[in-house]
Amino acid sequence: MVPTLEIKNLHVNVAGKTILQGVNLTIKSGEIHALLGPNGHGKSTLLNAIMGHPNYEVTEGSIFYDGQDVLKLGVDERAHLGLFLVMQAPTEVPGVVESDFLRAAINAKTNQPVPLFKFLKELDAATKSLNFNLDVAQRYLNEGFSGGEKKRNELLQMLLLNPSLVLFDELDSGLDVDALNTVTKVINEYKHSHPDFACIIVSHYAHMYELVKPTKVHIMVNGKIVLEGDESLIKKVNAEGYEWLQKEHGIKINKDVKPIVLGSCGVKVKK
Repeated sequence: MVPTLEIKNLHVNVAGKTILQGVNLTIKSGEIHALLGPNGHGKSTLLNAIMGHPNYEVTEGSIFYDGQDVLKLGVDERAHLGLFLVMQAPTEVPGVVESDFLRAAINAKTNQPVPLFKFLKELDAATKSLNFNLDVAQRYLNEGFSGGEKKRNELLQMLLLNPSLVLFDELDSGLDVDALNTVTKVINEYKHSHPDFACIIVSHYAHMYELVKPTKVHIMVNGKIVLEGDESLIKKVNAEGYEWLQKEHGIKINKDVKPIVLGSCGVKVKK
């Protein structure tokens, strides 16, 4: 049986406020899902709830992955199961050396010490694929890293931990054109080398989805997935924003949060 993520009627509160109001989503092995929607309508909340962030309280519904009840598992157990969150704003951890952190993470997931030579070989290959200097391994975790370095460091962890389901929370924000091309190339290569790999990509930029093509597209509004389809939805949102949802589908957008239009990210503008 191939791993499948099944989310049913998921309700989530954050700081006493209900954000998700009945999310239903199924992601099968090998699928790439794009998750669109205005800012503040629950996309990041969904990813954090799947991963088990303690500030996100699931009040109703279920999450199952590979037949297991995810809500009964701790964050570390979810990682063992194959889940991985690429964070929107990675935390700086002074005093923790990058290489020590990475090796400890691998040891924790595999439940056995990884041989030093094997670790260094895999670390060297992963840093090269990301155009990272190997010296990054001797720096403190994310401390003093640029925004782009932090995002590439998230992918470095992904490559070394080999997850089967990755949650990308605005990976492309703050990346220049070269960095965006590098990280999307790594994602596509990872997908080809891991047939069971599946992911959710949250982005406000159409170009991200041009580089990593989704198999399914979802639009989230007011804490619910209100529309599903193919890449044509991305093109429509990019051209018209989200106002057409009310005109064509009767979906009213909460005006407390200003909708945004997909823009260009990492695109060289012709003069």
